[in-house]
Amino acid sequence: MTNLQLDAAAAASSYRVAGEIWRRIELIDCVSVRACPGVTLAEDTKIYMKTESKELAEIGVIVEIYGHINEPLYEVLVLEGVSWDLLRSSNVVYYDPEHPRTRRAKRADRRGGDADERGGVEALECMSSRCEERLLLLNFSESERAHQLLILNITQREKSRKIPPSIGSMYPVIAQIQVKRMCANVSFQAHHVSRQKRGETLGNGRGFRGCTVWLTGLSGAGKTSIAFQLEAFLVDNGIPAYGLDGDNVRTGLNNNLGFSPEDRRENIRRVAEVAKLFADSGQICLCSFVSPFEEDRAMARQIHKDFDLPFFEIFVDTPLDVCEARDVKGLYKKARQGSIKGFTGIDQMYERPSNPDLVVTTENCSLLESAQRVVKFLQDKRVIPQDVTPSDGRVPELFVPASRLAEVRAEAEKLPSLELTDYDAQWLQVLSEGWAAPLQGFMREDQYLQVQHLKCLVYDGKEVNQSVPIVLPLGDKDKDRLEAASADVALLHRGRPVAVLRSPEFYRHRREERCAWQFGTTNRGHPSVDRVMASGEWLLGGEIEALERVRWRDELDAYRLTPNEIRSRCREMRADAVFAFQLRNPIHNGHALLMQDTRKRLLERGYKNPVLLLHPLGGWTKDDDVPLLTRVQQHKAVLDEGVLDKDSTLLAIFPSPMMYAGPVEVQWHAKARMNAGANFYIVGRDPAGIPHPDKSATPDGNLYDPTHGARVLSMARGLESLEIIPFKVAAYDTANKRMSFFDPSRKQDFDFISGTRMRIKMTQ
Repeated sequence: MTNLQLDAAAAASSYRVAGEIWRRIELIDCVSVRACPGVTLAEDTKIYMKTESKELAEIGVIVEIYGHINEPLYEVLVLEGVSWDLLRSSNVVYYDPEHPRTRRAKRADRRGGDADERGGVEALECMSSRCEERLLLLNFSESERAHQLLILNITQREKSRKIPPSIGSMYPVIAQIQVKRMCANVSFQAHHVSRQKRGETLGNGRGFRGCTVWLTGLSGAGKTSIAFQLEAFLVDNGIPAYGLDGDNVRTGLNNNLGFSPEDRRENIRRVAEVAKLFADSGQICLCSFVSPFEEDRAMARQIHKDFDLPFFEIFVDTPLDVCEARDVKGLYKKARQGSIKGFTGIDQMYERPSNPDLVVTTENCSLLESAQRVVKFLQDKRVIPQDVTPSDGRVPELFVPASRLAEVRAEAEKLPSLELTDYDAQWLQVLSEGWAAPLQGFMREDQYLQVQHLKCLVYDGKEVNQSVPIVLPLGDKDKDRLEAASADVALLHRGRPVAVLRSPEFYRHRREERCAWQFGTTNRGHPSVDRVMASGEWLLGGEIEALERVRWRDELDAYRLTPNEIRSRCREMRADAVFAFQLRNPIHNGHALLMQDTRKRLLERGYKNPVLLLHPLGGWTKDDDVPLLTRVQQHKAVLDEGVLDKDSTLLAIFPSPMMYAGPVEVQWHAKARMNAGANFYIVGRDPAGIPHPDKSATPDGNLYDPTHGARVLSMARGLESLEIIPFKVAAYDTANKRMSFFDPSRKQDFDFISGTRMRIKMTQ
């Protein structure tokens, strides 16, 4: 005998039978009588209860269902306890299995005979597949003793019927329905805060993301591990999420439930209701439950569907032998020994999902890889933005997978090609290694316009900082040749295919406008302005697939670490914070003092091992800048001499070209380091600054105000996960004969050594 839980909700309508009012009770879901497979109440079943009041009375009785499930012509039969006068006036077509002509009628029906000619067996017409509605009537009295249940089929056709006085109790009890007590004066209260409003204000990025991700599978399959990995990843990326674990829920909310099929169903129902509330609040609710029965998972989905909330069923498909070999909790061993009964996979069946939204395997892949599949799924469903990094903390790179590399290389040999300059190849390196993620190639025109005018890109409603254009210029001849080919483009560097650009888009390179927006001047005395003005009249945009890493084959390639390699190195160093310092000049004692002070402050804030990312710019610089090799050698000497702590410093090269674009460029420098895993960024005085080409044009001779870079960076959009550490002004303290932070009260004692003075001294 099975106990099923039904909630009695407020009456939505009523049904008049023999002058009495039977008020409507909504069925929660499709209820299946598990004790006797084949006896099912359909989703559209209507339940009515007899009451004389206008509101539902409190209910607390057990209703027994009787019937015989082997007869194909009817489903559940009438038993005593229901008035025949009630039946006679309710347009019920009744089939009496004890009628003397029953067997002949069944045989005639299978042969396609006319039921009306057989007399007294009109029920055959009703009980067939032509029935259009099923009605479930509960007949209650004032006492709380067991009462009978009637399930009948109603037709729209009117016929005269003869109802026998009684049919007796001749069928076994096949199930029980427990109708729970429920207050009749309860009504749903609508929130004042809409989902749209929650999506605008809750978490990182715009848009309502509330949904439930339901991970099902055997015990030990990896459900909870994946769910908690996802939870940590989402929260780290500013996306509200919460994991509901089966064991955790059973220690609190569901600690009164066992593991019988009916208790498992109630467990899932309660969890689904809780998950629905989390999802409605705008969170991604990650549920990890064995949930072995298909109809229970369907019930959980329906609960969300009725509330217009997304529900994703993820099947963690791990074979039983693998789960049993893991047996982290020792449950399989106990089940095999017989000390645990009803354990799923051993002595209770697990019903594999017939149509899951996603199947994840854990047998031959890591936890990070399994979780990453769910991240990709949520991105494809537009639940989370495309720009969030995968669950292993890696930024997306643009390299062709090894499995396709030979194919794409062969394709590149046949495509029309474009030769890249060294400067262009530096930007290709930036793109392919993930420094500009989520940008997937040289900018198309819409992306270019966003960057030029908004200093950011918008992905899935979220602003991603991108202050500088990353574009590929070309001249008229190359543009006409490639456009006429109407094909993808192979990108060559020094004659070697290095990438394929997909679905090329050609658009006008408005060079003077670009310079005015990016550099604040069109004076060709500015080295980057001169470079832009000398470049092609057109820009080529499109997503790229890189065939290999860009290598410069000098003694510095070992220092050119990708963002993912930097993240990996920092994990190996057990960093709990990473602070980055960008420089294009040699380190002087003022720089060292600032980096030492930053580490000290992070330790005081509670970090155990903050790591410095010493990150000199390694792309193109103007002719009078100190060469990269010289700078790296000087940085190594500073580390070797102990000026900076070698054990907590990572020296690497940032491959971007220098642009000398002041406050516009410093945002790019910070965003790229954020992609490399930096939590903190030290911004210097006059970052990316340069003297004005016409020195008399500004009072101080600088193109940009030296304080604007730091001020803009503190306000920049799309850098919320990066904390900006303002540059503390340091100078040579002539009184103490060492570098110190500037003290305005004795300003006469300080000598400011600029980068320009440093470069002059190093070239003398």
